[in-house]
Amino acid sequence: MAVAPDIPSADLTLGPVLYNWRPETWRDFYLRIADEAPVSAVYLGEVICSKRAPLFARHVAPVADRLERGGKAVIFSTLAEVVTRLDRPLVESVCASPNALIEANDVSALAQLRGRAYHVGPYINAYNEHTLAFLASEGARSFCLSAELPAAAITQLCTRAAALDVRIEVQVFGRISLALSARCYHARAHGRTKDNCQFVCESDPDGLDLHTLDGRPMLAINGIQTQSYGYLNLIRELSRLREMGVSRFRLSPHSCDIVAVASIFRASLDRNISPAEAAARIEALKLPGYFLNGFFHGRPGYYQVDANP
Repeated sequence: MAVAPDIPSADLTLGPVLYNWRPETWRDFYLRIADEAPVSAVYLGEVICSKRAPLFARHVAPVADRLERGGKAVIFSTLAEVVTRLDRPLVESVCASPNALIEANDVSALAQLRGRAYHVGPYINAYNEHTLAFLASEGARSFCLSAELPAAAITQLCTRAAALDVRIEVQVFGRISLALSARCYHARAHGRTKDNCQFVCESDPDGLDLHTLDGRPMLAINGIQTQSYGYLNLIRELSRLREMGVSRFRLSPHSCDIVAVASIFRASLDRNISPAEAAARIEALKLPGYFLNGFFHGRPGYYQVDANP
């Protein structure tokens, strides 16, 4: 079925790996993405902890080249929180290449990007039309909205974005970022300090699951980041998002078969399969954790709201 002319095209994108994967695992993941994943753009870079960046630094350039040869646009993501003396040089180094497209995840990157086009990541709180207009005037060309925004807010921002000739991106799959802290929860959970963490977060490729005192899963911890335990899954809301004006749909990487996930989302965006079939195929992958979509529907984030079209 052809897409109506007034509905924007749909780009499927892959956000940056948020976890501390072994360097070879990180590299091999992106090489497979380059060859097999039906995504149009891939975000690369360390977003959570500057101490992790040197671990895979030698792989970044070859991976970026391979992704581009695979037909993917490459956007380099900056840190989401700048606290330590190591953080600022990392942001500066990511922004240093004048020809690279950058996703700013902290306002400290904006000074480095003045006078050039860039993307705004989900860690910069673009919650209203005035913020969109200001950042667009400074060079922002695409905004990935925070996952907690409900449909009504996304609709308003899409309307403003259309007038500004900028694009709106929404995360549609993966654990949601809920908070960032100056402390490293991973290190603290293992009786270590942030400065002497010994990269213990490497043991949890999808984050460290947290449970309530009575054993119910509640949250996930990724270094300084608190995430949802459940996995955001807006596979049934894709048509509505497109009608609202969203044109970029982000998958957040996990250790599951992301190529399979991307293939299902791509087929649904292209309307080659129905929302019900797409949802069934995602369910059949038996991903860890439950699915959630509460924020989009104006409910608590951990809710799974029936979104039958």
